[in-house]
Amino acid sequence: MSMSDQAQQDAEHLEKFGYKQELKRELGTFSSFAIAFSYISPSTGIFALFYLGIAALGGVMWWTWPFVAIMQFIVALNFAELSSHFPVAGSVYQWTKYLSGRTHAWFTGWFYLFAGILTVASVCATLPIALLPLLNQVFGWHLNTTLGSSDQRTCALITLLLITVLNIYGVKLVAIVNNTGVFFEILGMVVLAIILAAVHNNQGIGVITKSDGASVTLPFFLVGIFMSAYVIYGFDTASTLAEETKDPRREAPKAVLASVIGAFVIGAIFLWAVLMAIPNLHEAVTGFFSPVAIIDAATGSTANNPSLFSTIYLLVVSLAIFVCCMAILTSTIRLTFGMSRDDQLPGSKFMSKVSPRLHTPVGACIVAGLLSAIPFIQFAGVTVIAVAATATIYLSYVLGNLGSMRARLRGWPRTRAPFSLGRWGKLVNVIAIVYGVLMYINFLWPAGDSPAAQLRVFTNPSANQSDYGTGQLVHFVGFLNDISLIELLTGVVLIVGVIYWFAVQRNKPWTPPTQPEEDLTGIAPTASPPMHLDG
Repeated sequence: MSMSDQAQQDAEHLEKFGYKQELKRELGTFSSFAIAFSYISPSTGIFALFYLGIAALGGVMWWTWPFVAIMQFIVALNFAELSSHFPVAGSVYQWTKYLSGRTHAWFTGWFYLFAGILTVASVCATLPIALLPLLNQVFGWHLNTTLGSSDQRTCALITLLLITVLNIYGVKLVAIVNNTGVFFEILGMVVLAIILAAVHNNQGIGVITKSDGASVTLPFFLVGIFMSAYVIYGFDTASTLAEETKDPRREAPKAVLASVIGAFVIGAIFLWAVLMAIPNLHEAVTGFFSPVAIIDAATGSTANNPSLFSTIYLLVVSLAIFVCCMAILTSTIRLTFGMSRDDQLPGSKFMSKVSPRLHTPVGACIVAGLLSAIPFIQFAGVTVIAVAATATIYLSYVLGNLGSMRARLRGWPRTRAPFSLGRWGKLVNVIAIVYGVLMYINFLWPAGDSPAAQLRVFTNPSANQSDYGTGQLVHFVGFLNDISLIELLTGVVLIVGVIYWFAVQRNKPWTPPTQPEEDLTGIAPTASPPMHLDG
């Protein structure tokens, strides 16, 4: 099939969902994978929360990585089949809209919107941790690298402005920057890992079985898992950009799964190498070491005399984090646009317009960028924002998986899409739900007096517990100061959503959506057979 024929077929298929082809289909297989991989960005998440994992488990923290990767791959299998059936902008919102009904879809999209906004903010807040020390090393500046400093906040907001402008100017520009960034992230992380393992192997390959002062018990494992949980999500980005992807029913599922596999491999290699390079594991555990601190210690790098290796690492990570910021905002914009196009959000008319010249939803770009700046009004560092983002996205994934499970119990899918789980669909779906629910409960667990619970002051504090030495979360009225952050965030988002739903949204006109006819009676013949997991 020629490219023009494929584009025509994709546009015709999109029209069967009730949407015109307004966004530009310019993403190929690698670009689709690269954007999903950039959202995950193993170097970004490892850089942000490594200290928490090593403080909880020592070298044993490595095992949280394959555990989360395997479980999220199961979630990704379910999402891959959904994206093959519903290649439209909006990911879990769209899937639940077709499979579960209006109310379920709206609240799923509502929570996912805030998850995206918080994730954008968390990654923008991560960039200064790498970029400011890099600028100080290269140019001899004296930017304040203290967590929560005004220099960090300014750097994060400048980053947010830049990625918003890049997204306004089109997915092709985003893809070019993104593809380049992914190439250097993968190459850089592998090369750095090989050098660390070969030249600075202080702990040996058995470091992943050493705790050296950390307590390897279930409560500590549940805290140490936060780093891996923060990294490995967002793989559905490949599906939420389906309207800009060529042959999305086949390519989006491949990209969804490949992004998880790629992130697992790159992250596992780099994590292992960093742990091997630690000169003193006990000091790293008790000192809440970051990858930069480990590399500096291993190479003898200091603030006044930085090593070339440390500088290169900071450069690679800074590029990776910037690309990650851009990909996450792209995904959040597409969700905002997808819901607004269905008149599901306040200001939908403004956010659903697509520029005829740029082929981008400019209004959605601006609103998503502005909302992502809100967490910086009271900035207490990256950790709290990162954990809040992860908890909220796990909740939205659970809602999405519940929606697909409900449909499976009613006989969906009636036919195979190009990617199909076949008879394994229900089992995969159930495992995804159970894992998501248990992890969300883990995120909700408050800080307490036990040794493991004390670490949760970094992940789920109340306003009265949130003093990190760099400032506190904004304080509220009376008893609200004693409610843990994740519970408070979930409650506020839910209450605001309920008020808006009953006051405005449910009174808007609504036409129940129908699936394209081939999704009910069979898929059109193609040059290659459908992918599926059973015969």
